[in-house]
Amino acid sequence: MILKETSTKKVAIVVAFVDFKDEECFIPKEILEKAGFKVDVVSNNLGIAHGAAGGELKVDFVIDQFKVDDYQAIIFIGGPGCLKNLDNQFSYQVAQEAVSQNKILAAICISPVILAKAGILEGRKATVWSSTLDKSPVKTLQENGAIYQDEKVVVDGNIITANGPAAAQAFGQKIIETLKD
Repeated sequence: MILKETSTKKVAIVVAFVDFKDEECFIPKEILEKAGFKVDVVSNNLGIAHGAAGGELKVDFVIDQFKVDDYQAIIFIGGPGCLKNLDNQFSYQVAQEAVSQNKILAAICISPVILAKAGILEGRKATVWSSTLDKSPVKTLQENGAIYQDEKVVVDGNIITANGPAAAQAFGQKIIETLKD
């Protein structure tokens, strides 16, 4: 599934500098790169970001200096460090700019909470990670107007959400499909 004229096709993956979820990042990243996209990494710090399972990733841009205009898609990755490092005004602004510029905006695991708090899931279908012991992410989506769907991957227009590591492959494929449309 190679896309033509891939030299200008760029996507940004947004990760917590510490404790992003490795498979939620590396699986979609590989799918995107195999499809011919250049993938830049955005985080809350410059340097080498560290995944919760030990993966490492060179950060290209700090989120507060990042330009949404240069990308076809913005992808937020979850993990234990996600809300601690990325649940802030800079991330909200990136999400809002992506939507206002009609870019593809994707979020996996706990990171759809950021989209909800940015105010862009109101009236939209979305999913998010939760467990039998912790339903607070679902509650956050609903409190911010999202229509929660208990599914692995949910697409509503240009917004793609996925509920965790088991959905990483399907999430990456859905991003590629949506980018091609």
